[in-house]
Amino acid sequence: MSADATVLVGTPRAPGYRMPAEWSPHRATWIAWPHNPEDWPGKFSPIPWVYADIVRHLAEVEDVEIVVDDAAMERTARRALRHAGASTARVYFHHWPTNRVWTRDSGPIFVQRIDPSLPGPPLGLTNWKFNAWAKYDDWQLDDQLPDHIAQDLKIPEWLPVHLDRRIVLEGGSIDVNGSGTLMTTEECLLSDVQARNPGVRREELEGVLGEYLGIERVLWLGRGIVGDDTHGHVDDVARFVGESTIVAAVEPRARDPNHAALAENLERLHAARTPNGGPYHIVELPMPAPVSFHGQRLPASYANFYIANQLVLMPTFNDPNDRRALEILEGAFPGRAVVGIHCRDFIWGLGTIHCMTQQQPAPPA
Repeated sequence: MSADATVLVGTPRAPGYRMPAEWSPHRATWIAWPHNPEDWPGKFSPIPWVYADIVRHLAEVEDVEIVVDDAAMERTARRALRHAGASTARVYFHHWPTNRVWTRDSGPIFVQRIDPSLPGPPLGLTNWKFNAWAKYDDWQLDDQLPDHIAQDLKIPEWLPVHLDRRIVLEGGSIDVNGSGTLMTTEECLLSDVQARNPGVRREELEGVLGEYLGIERVLWLGRGIVGDDTHGHVDDVARFVGESTIVAAVEPRARDPNHAALAENLERLHAARTPNGGPYHIVELPMPAPVSFHGQRLPASYANFYIANQLVLMPTFNDPNDRRALEILEGAFPGRAVVGIHCRDFIWGLGTIHCMTQQQPAPPA
């Protein structure tokens, strides 16, 4: 933590902050330009072009803040954007070295004042500890990203702690409806495998989420999908698309390894109740056929979409279900264009569009 960062005592709950839903208006999307070939071993060359295509779409609807290691990397990124036909009028670069590019997990989780008429800044961020999914050793640069962003935006930040211990949380492990309900998986946040916060119990973790993200209730799903090296991120299996509407990935092929886990998650969602006691509206989202490379099953899922201003970007895999999934999301997001981004090469990095983006909310009107 830098000496000039504005780290607030207490928690965001007391002054009335909450994590807004992803479909709330954005000021910007934060990404980090791809630079580590080891994240896509033997298949790195097409990845900057996938990024350029994503930026091309995002820059039409909101600012895009791109993190690069240095000036040389910025020149490389600008060249790719130019060749891809992306406008750079709303693209801004920041020279902060990173280990990897998954800003959904290493970046900040923004919180917004629920009542904008109250005094104080309308926006802040929560700076959770990042430890590379409790799996990899090189995470120290990524862990500094929220602090860099807080200083750049000149907004306050909170460091989530429990019993004087900094808490680990990745943005891809949670999804919120903006009204106080959060969805996650037991496999990611409670398992002894890749344990983020060993010894922290379910109710204690729920309390931390309440204090730092304004969460009133948590919907616990079971497991994530096969091939996900994060060990159970929810953004591959179920997502809020409205306050009481959830899209849930389903796999009807009984022999597929994802079938049982996704069926159990679907059962839990149908049994869940909204704060007023009613059921959630559950929209089933198909899975693509298995995607593998070098004999490794990859975590390909249409649920890893990203919601931007007037736009939804959904990963596609050259699969017959691509069109079905696009049509389902078009029905879930009236008024937003739903655009497919080809991710069959991208998924070799074990993540796609939601994993590499982090939204910055717009100030309340």
